[in-house]
Amino acid sequence: MGSASSADQPAGEVDLEGIINVDLLRSWMDDHHLESGPLRGFHAIGGGTQNVMLGFERGERRFVLRRGPRHLRPTTNFVLAREIRILNALRDNAVPHPRLIAGNTDECLMNGSAFYLMDPIEGFNAANELPPLHLGSAQVRQQMGLAMIDAAAALGEIDYRSVGLADLGRPDGFLERQVPRWLKELHSYRRYDNYPGSGLPNIDTVAEWLDANTPQSWRPGIMHGDFHVANVMFDLHGPQVVAVVDWEMCTVGDPLLDVGWLLATWPRPDQPHGIGDSALARAGNLVSAKELIDRYAQRSDRDVSNMRWYTVLACLKLGVLLEGTFARACAGFADPGVGQHLHRLAQQLLRRASMLVDGADLL
Repeated sequence: MGSASSADQPAGEVDLEGIINVDLLRSWMDDHHLESGPLRGFHAIGGGTQNVMLGFERGERRFVLRRGPRHLRPTTNFVLAREIRILNALRDNAVPHPRLIAGNTDECLMNGSAFYLMDPIEGFNAANELPPLHLGSAQVRQQMGLAMIDAAAALGEIDYRSVGLADLGRPDGFLERQVPRWLKELHSYRRYDNYPGSGLPNIDTVAEWLDANTPQSWRPGIMHGDFHVANVMFDLHGPQVVAVVDWEMCTVGDPLLDVGWLLATWPRPDQPHGIGDSALARAGNLVSAKELIDRYAQRSDRDVSNMRWYTVLACLKLGVLLEGTFARACAGFADPGVGQHLHRLAQQLLRRASMLVDGADLL
């Protein structure tokens, strides 16, 4: 299992052993009438998660395969099946996203992992690089931020029931569940050996403020759940978003939390190398938080008057998620350097949340 046949020619530095049985993949593609002939040119594609992404060709068509990591996590196949469902639901909508070709949840076919095929994305990740056009034009970089907000607004306006996602999440009580849910997650890290405790500044005060100021009126919709620069691909020839990627945390909840997430991670002039560090951030001259909020208000009829609350919640939630890697690193389950770095970012997020609670300017 897992080896490539001699008829197929997996090229490059990719070790397919334990990841793909090329014979089974070819047969599955035959069953789905996806080109013909050998699979060739396998190459790794970088991504923002631990999941494996490989590009390859068959016939005259290029494909991207996404599957779980070599060592599967307990939730890998659940998450991949969820992504397949979401990308299929988005197929005929205006939200830029990876175009799903076909998916498979049979764990026997891909060395225990669910997987799917999608079209290649012709774009770039602004967290890692900027092409000369984007690097050389402040106007293009400003339009990139507005294009991100346009994508978030378009996602939030989809009728999730009409695209078959009515049971994707539990919108009733969604906002009220957030603070207890993430404090419980933080508390659970105590199970890791050598974890000294979070030390996240003022987290109890932030949590109390969030509980006391929870918005009482909101409208459920589809939310990406991890909406920031690194999870967006931009057009090589302009500021447009060509795909929002990594849909692992997508659910039906409050789409305004996506806006808060973007604001929590948006590069700040006084912190270019903090939580919002990216090639885009280092280039500078970006739109302000106020311009992002105003643009969302133009594209959506959702009430943006509580964006401070959503941004504080995003800071707390993301801080807890990052702290999880630090806790695992303390126990030897993650790289210590990465763990320390993410711990510092988590502390930065909670300091930002505390400042917002105390009345600091969101904009």
